Amino acid sequence: MDASTPETLDDLLKKLLAAIPEVKAAAIVSAEGLPIASALPRDVDETRIAAMTAALLSLSERAIIEMNKGDFDQLYIKGSDGYLLILQAGPNAVLTVSADKDVRLGLILLDCRRTCEKIAQLI
Repeated sequence: MDASTPETLDDLLKKLLAAIPEVKAAAIVSAEGLPIASALPRDVDETRIAAMTAALLSLSERAIIEMNKGDFDQLYIKGSDGYLLILQAGPNAVLTVSADKDVRLGLILLDCRRTCEKIAQLI
């Protein structure tokens, strides 16, 4: 891709997965729970992930408001085999990322934040 070709949302997801080998999946979801773009394994249902992401986003936003912690920025969930991150990507979308347990969180959060800024410009 040359500099004159605009980046697509799919391009951003592919770059994120290529940059950090521990990142196994990523999706961009609307605040309403609709899938916008995704790089998910074949056995993962994009629509279900989008709906669950929206539910987690809604609960997180409400909890932050209740506790007077400002605006939602990111949600981090740790499971025994890895992490699920949900980050605000502008006013209309969120980025959901699944990563192995061996990932360096500082690195992934930095790359995800940069990706979210680009998503916000495109949406």
